[in-house]
Amino acid sequence: MDFICTKSALTFGVKTAGRALGSGSAMPILAGMKLEVQGDRLRLTATDLERAIHVTVPIENKGGDGAAVLSGQLLAKITGMLPDESVHIRLAEGGDKITIHAGEATFELLLLSLEDYPELPEVPEQTVALIRRERLMRALELTTFAAMSAKETSRLNLTGVNLTLRGERARWVATNGYRLALKEETLESEAPEGEFLVDADALKDLHSVLGGLTDEAVTLLTNAGHLFFQTPQVIYIARLIQEEYPDVERVIPRENPIGLHLSREAFLSALQRAEITTAPESGAVIFEVQDGTLRISSSSAEKGQTEELVPLLKPAASIRISFRGEYLIDALRRMKSPEVVFWLKDPESAGLLEPAGGEEDQGFLYVCMPIRMD
Repeated sequence: MDFICTKSALTFGVKTAGRALGSGSAMPILAGMKLEVQGDRLRLTATDLERAIHVTVPIENKGGDGAAVLSGQLLAKITGMLPDESVHIRLAEGGDKITIHAGEATFELLLLSLEDYPELPEVPEQTVALIRRERLMRALELTTFAAMSAKETSRLNLTGVNLTLRGERARWVATNGYRLALKEETLESEAPEGEFLVDADALKDLHSVLGGLTDEAVTLLTNAGHLFFQTPQVIYIARLIQEEYPDVERVIPRENPIGLHLSREAFLSALQRAEITTAPESGAVIFEVQDGTLRISSSSAEKGQTEELVPLLKPAASIRISFRGEYLIDALRRMKSPEVVFWLKDPESAGLLEPAGGEEDQGFLYVCMPIRMD
């Protein structure tokens, strides 16, 4: 192994792949990053066994193909501080060290065991779906936040985002049992019917990775219990959750007659202010509609109270209902539509929030369960 590459390309590759590095506490090799030279390309790989990332960067190959495993943390520290744009990396003659040379600086790093590095699933050849990168990022942004983290529950299905493919449509759904976020997006080509449950935290990382790319489209593939997200430079592999997902159709309100038409910014700002004085255990914010105005209020014995009037853009029937303010804020601050509609039925039924315009929010809806009031 003997090659030259640019500092910028190497830094990008190490930083991007490094998002999947394991802690190394249970399996020390998972703290390693695998470098594979194949022709004029260097592929960097990291995995924590739940996800894996391959990143390919261009190089000038001066010594044939080869592979090695280095400490990912050390490699990240070094690449970010190299003094020159041209970086020369080669395997030392003894075969137990990698030399990294840039400008007047030289590093010698000990190798980790290549044989101990885990085998990763092969990238399948057949495409499942093709989606524009910005559409995929938007779907992830509007759904992943609604799932539970693994630290909060033992129900694995609630820690995932459920992806359903049908024809030229993809539907992403996440829920924690008290709220539900759904986003539909258009695919670039017709896809076979399929359903995949992917860890929400892994998809949040995928969103960050995609944000650093310029590719126009992402190819989805599946193999051996994994879902692959492929671009020309990066392949992100996520292990599928083998659990049945809840029937979301049953919890989406279809006939809520009371529509609160609101400016999204005004609604969001009022909720953020009301959240300041919510009771810590419930986070409850009370909505009262009277005479064409929405009154938003909250109170707690420890903090005091807040009350604010928010104008409705259209008349609405009277209702008094309470929701966890944080849940509505989470959705509203991710939306981009200037106006929203919050559809209600009665104080004990779920509310449905959806955009009232704005192309980027089309296909999004958000369900929120109310809090029982005394």
